[in-house]
Amino acid sequence: MTGTAPPAIITQGLRKSYGDHVVLDGIDLAVTQGTIFALLGPNGAGKTTTVQILSTLIGADGGEVRVAGHDVAREPDAVRAAIGVTGQFSAVDGLLTGRENLLLMADLHHLPRQEGRRRVQALLEKFDLVEAAGKSAVTYSGGMRRRLDLAMGLVGDPRIVFLDEPTTGLDPRSRRAMWQTIRDLVADGVTIFLTTQYLEEADHLADRIAVLDHGRLVAQGTAAELKRLIPGGHISLRFADATALGTAARLLDGATRDDEELALHVPTDGSVLLLRGLLDRLDSAAVTVEALSVHTPDLDDVFLALTGNPKATEVAR
Repeated sequence: MTGTAPPAIITQGLRKSYGDHVVLDGIDLAVTQGTIFALLGPNGAGKTTTVQILSTLIGADGGEVRVAGHDVAREPDAVRAAIGVTGQFSAVDGLLTGRENLLLMADLHHLPRQEGRRRVQALLEKFDLVEAAGKSAVTYSGGMRRRLDLAMGLVGDPRIVFLDEPTTGLDPRSRRAMWQTIRDLVADGVTIFLTTQYLEEADHLADRIAVLDHGRLVAQGTAAELKRLIPGGHISLRFADATALGTAARLLDGATRDDEELALHVPTDGSVLLLRGLLDRLDSAAVTVEALSVHTPDLDDVFLALTGNPKATEVAR
């Protein structure tokens, strides 16, 4: 990926309302090619509406939207040819077999018969559905149906895939299997636009995360950048004896002392620069640290602090 590659998805001032209800209020996004971008937000924040606009299912009321280099409003057919979509609810036809569902999608994409069959077989193998290919999809487990649903979205070989809460309802094992599938797609150069209610999912997968609340972006950045927005992070230092603890406590302003545990807790924003400076100061005073751990807020803390908080600001790109 070069730094000059155009964004796979870009929105500027994206707006959408239903009557007096503003759903999206000036959304600016830029999604780099070949990455995973996660859009988080509480129910009703506008996540699904964003996906529907980007995938040409509904129109925007204002702003500029480009997907795969094409204007969504003026070139919807070109956008549709470049994308795949897996929604919150499975598009699988339970009366058809897994193979028949995929062949149906190949026909809808107007693929030549031989190419369609080759593509279907490759997807069955990729998603570990070969043994179940001849069975009705209604007999599939939740994880199998989600894999088949995603495979159906890939029949047209899209370079951008929208996944709207793709692991909802899956058990932990199936969810992690889906995570690996998503990583494999990105390794092949596919761009993933993901919405999810599972913050752990975004933390594990996303190269970049945006938090949407009441139709506005309240934060945007990497998982590490978002975590640094929230106070409460600290470095815990444990020492071998009370003498070392006392010396360190005098050196480190703002530290909280725990004499029973021979430990200091130093507030931090999680940055490597701060940690390095702290250790250099102790080393200069010949104070040995016996154990060290860094505690930072997780995405749950970020989500709870930012949603509904009008003072939250966006991390600079």
